[in-house]
Amino acid sequence: MTSAASATRFAPPRQAVRARMGTLMLFATNGLTFASLIPRYPEIKADLGASQTLWGLAVGIGPIGGLALGLATARLMSRFGSRNVAAWPQILSTAGLLLMANAPHVGWVFVAMIAMSAFDAVTDTAMNYQALRVQEMYKRSIINTFHGWWSVGAVLGGFIGSAMAQWRVDINLQASLTMVVLALVCALSWSLMLPGRDTGTDRSEAGGDQRKARVPATTWLHIVGLGLLGALAGGIEIGGSTWAPLYMDAQFNSTPFIAGMGFTILMVAETAGRLIGDLIVNRFGQAFAVAQGSVICLIGMAVAIAWPTTASTLIGFAAAGWGVATIIPLAMNVADSLPGVRSGVGLTIATWVMRLGFMLFPIGIGALGDAVALRWAMICLPAGALVMLALVPLVGAGRRRRAPEAV
Repeated sequence: MTSAASATRFAPPRQAVRARMGTLMLFATNGLTFASLIPRYPEIKADLGASQTLWGLAVGIGPIGGLALGLATARLMSRFGSRNVAAWPQILSTAGLLLMANAPHVGWVFVAMIAMSAFDAVTDTAMNYQALRVQEMYKRSIINTFHGWWSVGAVLGGFIGSAMAQWRVDINLQASLTMVVLALVCALSWSLMLPGRDTGTDRSEAGGDQRKARVPATTWLHIVGLGLLGALAGGIEIGGSTWAPLYMDAQFNSTPFIAGMGFTILMVAETAGRLIGDLIVNRFGQAFAVAQGSVICLIGMAVAIAWPTTASTLIGFAAAGWGVATIIPLAMNVADSLPGVRSGVGLTIATWVMRLGFMLFPIGIGALGDAVALRWAMICLPAGALVMLALVPLVGAGRRRRAPEAV
């Protein structure tokens, strides 16, 4: 078959194009939700009089909600479809912004973060499964683009939050407007995504006999290892972004806008890395993409900690964002494509493990910040990058399922 004929045969149908647009919108909404309030963290923390450790615990313990609810996602998708399981919990997660903005006590921050994380865990797995369905209709790698638009949403949210903090806009007003606008976007994205239930049979190479076969223990360990890889990448992303405004403020006495830029520049670099991530993967391979990102994160953050200036720190956060850009989507993709594992199950388990990193990194940084100094607590980021480098072989060991031929 010629390349021209292949291109014609594998041209995505209109439904796939619509679904891609709707799923991209949901990824962007998911990224913007948390990011819009992160630049206000110094203000919220100061108003509540929370210590570094308590604040890190309040923010970091949120993924417990995701750990509790996340493993139910595969079953929910099988019953209600990934479109429904992705969109409607996202609206509930967005509503948690109001609880966070109006917290009268730091205890309510715990409640808000746990609730938001629980719904976010369901949305996260379901929208990634929807993205993988769309990717198979496109017959080429586009998964990094979806995560790129998550980062676009996070960057936009960071800019909005930084500007609102600089202009001293009421946090409750900001959260209310954000919730209303994003709920409308969620409804629109739902109307565009692929309908129907996700049984997993459309993405399996073999029939029912394979699904009933026992999965080797090494395969489960491989999935857990991929989850750990994603947990480190997500921990660097969330740990860095959560503490970036506070670190910039404490270390350099920055203005609210510059403090917010520590988070925003991390997201900008991550966005750039994800938008061109598929090109890197297709040209050099998955292992190279993970390895180069780990090295850049390791060097950039190590230099920023060793020689702290406003410029070197912003460059360090940019290196961290670029470094983790492709790692989570690649880990998810490999986990969901390992032979012998029913589609959606590997993805659910890997994302569940990832949330451990989302929880432990902010808590660890906060505890170390109180024990020593926030500057030295940030060493968790380059240390995590070093471990990611050791896990590179995991992304090269998977085998993608062949997408079904177009009818």
